[in-house]
Amino acid sequence: MTNKEKLQKAIELRHEIHMNPDLSNQERPTYERIIKFLKENAPSIEIVDKGYYVYAIYHSEHPERPRIAFRTEVDALPIEDCIDEPYKSIKPGVGHKCGHDGHAATMCALALELDEFGAERDVYMIFQPAEETGDGAIQCTDFITDNNIAEIFGMHGSVEEDYGCVQYRDGLMNCASEGMCVQYKGVSTHASLPELGKNPALAVAELAAASQEYAASKDYKDLVMATITCMKVGEEDAYGVAAHKGVFQVTLRGAIEAEMKDLEVKMEAKAKELAEKYDLGIEVSYSDRFPETVNDADLNKKLVKACEKLGIPAHVRPEAERGSEDFGHFSKLTKGTIFFVGHGQGKPNMHSIEFNYDDSVIDKTIEIYKCLISDF
Repeated sequence: MTNKEKLQKAIELRHEIHMNPDLSNQERPTYERIIKFLKENAPSIEIVDKGYYVYAIYHSEHPERPRIAFRTEVDALPIEDCIDEPYKSIKPGVGHKCGHDGHAATMCALALELDEFGAERDVYMIFQPAEETGDGAIQCTDFITDNNIAEIFGMHGSVEEDYGCVQYRDGLMNCASEGMCVQYKGVSTHASLPELGKNPALAVAELAAASQEYAASKDYKDLVMATITCMKVGEEDAYGVAAHKGVFQVTLRGAIEAEMKDLEVKMEAKAKELAEKYDLGIEVSYSDRFPETVNDADLNKKLVKACEKLGIPAHVRPEAERGSEDFGHFSKLTKGTIFFVGHGQGKPNMHSIEFNYDDSVIDKTIEIYKCLISDF
């Protein structure tokens, strides 16, 4: 059983991290808190500070056995924190609304357990940045290759599952996605003389229509989506000036990463074709790139076995998550699986101002981790 005194310390760390959230790619203060906590409470755990990310290692007496890793994220979201707790975020407009504070505290609690009770193989624990923007894990892939990680597990809280229940899925767990931004630049003119300018309005409109047509193609084998997130042409209340700037933003998503990439190629080609048609300048950029996340069936068997041992219900998720996860960058390099632990249905949704990680889930997750460590 988990050391209750040390579990409480991890919960207090969770509250501290929650109160002091850091946005993606600004997580250094959170890393400093984690490093300080581990040094003070788990002295036998080695800390490797890579600057951009941090990982911890428990060195066993059996380094020849397969190395297991666990991954957690530490970044917060640009969302107001509206919880009625003394550890409410002190940063206006920034909050841990996806539970990464709870994930990080769980990992620290695991480190404390390993420090006290040990394990029969080496255990690696990575604290990664920028999961919310999709550019975190891809910059930490040397963690897998440099340390010869044999298997890696990720965990996420869920308000769609009954309290304490585990949800898993073989194969595709999270769709690939990316944000595409097309900026058109024309020539301004008086609204009474539109023929003297270059207006991007029709290009933006035609690109929007094309995005829906392409995504609906029956040539794709699985889910492909193009969700328009922003369209802007010209300036509000500028009735005397014809529009000369245009922005089109869309989130491309696919159950099969290659099919999403095919959609990207078609969209960019169409955007450039329209720029030429209407004699416009064009700039295309991408952000929030997430890979497909594919779970390993053998690791899921270990997960189910652990849950059975602990008396924790484990259910197969019927469909993959449309929402993306950058954990897929790790599972492309070694065996990996990510699973959900339920907070209980009816709780505030993640990414909402009311969401707050359930501290009692930490203990349950640690026990699952410990069972996974012992299965090799």
